[in-house]
Amino acid sequence: MRSIIEFWASFRLLPSAWLLLVQFILLILAMLTLDSLPYRTLTWSLGVLALLLIAKVIRQTPMFTFLGLTFVSGAILSSVLIVLGYSNLYIQLFAHSCEALAYFSAAYGLFRYMFADRYLTRDELFAAAAVFTLIAWGFAFLYNICQLVFPYSFQNPNNPHPLQTWLDLLFLSFSLQSATGLSDLMPITPQARVLAMLQMFCGVMYLALIVTRLIALQYITHLPKKNSDK
Repeated sequence: MRSIIEFWASFRLLPSAWLLLVQFILLILAMLTLDSLPYRTLTWSLGVLALLLIAKVIRQTPMFTFLGLTFVSGAILSSVLIVLGYSNLYIQLFAHSCEALAYFSAAYGLFRYMFADRYLTRDELFAAAAVFTLIAWGFAFLYNICQLVFPYSFQNPNNPHPLQTWLDLLFLSFSLQSATGLSDLMPITPQARVLAMLQMFCGVMYLALIVTRLIALQYITHLPKKNSDK
């Protein structure tokens, strides 16, 4: 009973840490590239769990709660429709749009939360990492929308098909956001290149702002306390 209480307390206080864990599990599962029903069910369940954690993050941060939860609800509803076989183009576009907006909403809420605090805690560190992954996931959904509307938006020597895999798009997103440029996937249409430039700008600005903020919080934490008797 005590372990359950401690588990719930850690979940309630550090939802961004649990969100990070679910995202890393999804990354590991993406390496398997299986097409069986149990695998699709597991990845879908984890995707829904990530959205529920995003809803938890949105409710605990200074964010437009109703708007953010609307995006989460739309993403979950559309994902259920896709699993049930209703996967036409418009439902996919709606699903990815809601997912991207939900991830960006959570990132915005966590970003404001970090800048509202005056001291560096464990939650700030988890939130800093979670914002990075949330932005990367959000842009990956935007890339997926782009290639659905404009086929052959991306050029990949290993995959000449009009639509790239989700793992390739996520790899491109992390490569652009971290400014490493390791991806062999190239945006070639104007729409894809504009999205890529926006992510480059967001990634560089985020890294600059968050590093500065964490250093400032660390400095404040170690400031000598003033003697109250003086």
